[in-house]
Amino acid sequence: MLTVTPLPALKDNYIWLLQGADGRAAAVVDPGDAEPVLRALEERDLRLAAIIITHHHWDHVGGVAELVDRCRVPVHGPAGESIPCRTNAVADGDAVSVPEIELLLHAIAVPGHTLGAIAYHGAGMLFSGDTLFTAGCGRLFEGTAKQMYRSLCRLGELPEETLLYCGHEYTLANLRFAIAAEPTNSAATARLCETEDRYRLGRPAVPASLAVEKQSNPFLRCEMSSVRAAAERHCGRSLDDPTAVFAAIREWKDHF
Repeated sequence: MLTVTPLPALKDNYIWLLQGADGRAAAVVDPGDAEPVLRALEERDLRLAAIIITHHHWDHVGGVAELVDRCRVPVHGPAGESIPCRTNAVADGDAVSVPEIELLLHAIAVPGHTLGAIAYHGAGMLFSGDTLFTAGCGRLFEGTAKQMYRSLCRLGELPEETLLYCGHEYTLANLRFAIAAEPTNSAATARLCETEDRYRLGRPAVPASLAVEKQSNPFLRCEMSSVRAAAERHCGRSLDDPTAVFAAIREWKDHF
């Protein structure tokens, strides 16, 4: 069994610390800052075994060089992007193994937020970086709406019990938009109340299951007539297919 711990970093990032069952080794996902990782390793008396990267943005790779300098560990990252200190270039369908913590992840290419972004799935977990967020999705910085929507559909095909570990704590803001995009969605409304309670208690709203995401995340619900109708009202035109609906609500969210 793995223990997964969020390490808050920078403004609203999560670095994910994956601790092995023997309590001696760990891996980290998207260390945008080295300091929280080094502190956690010292406090827990852990040895860093690997670094896993989803995409090249600075807030996900900013701590890599210092961690490698101190810990001399392999760095797994997207083959199509410039990743500091990368030792294993990861492409769609590749397996990433961290034997020290008995972890095997499978790479899924998810272009959209960036062109070379990779998500990692395994052991009932999905590390999605900035592609799929709890109740939302990432901005289109490099890719197209068509690419991003296809990426989200691929992630949505994973088992519903899969737990989503994303790169930022945006859940509350995302849910407020989700309700604007689908006002009749009772699951989104209930999730908003639950998330507000979590925030008041200082508890993260990540992870969430893909089952919950499919019920309340509008970016995974672009085929629903309720989301389509709201998107058409917002942009003032008819939308022919789910990709067009996605493009409309992603642009809407950008200015929400």
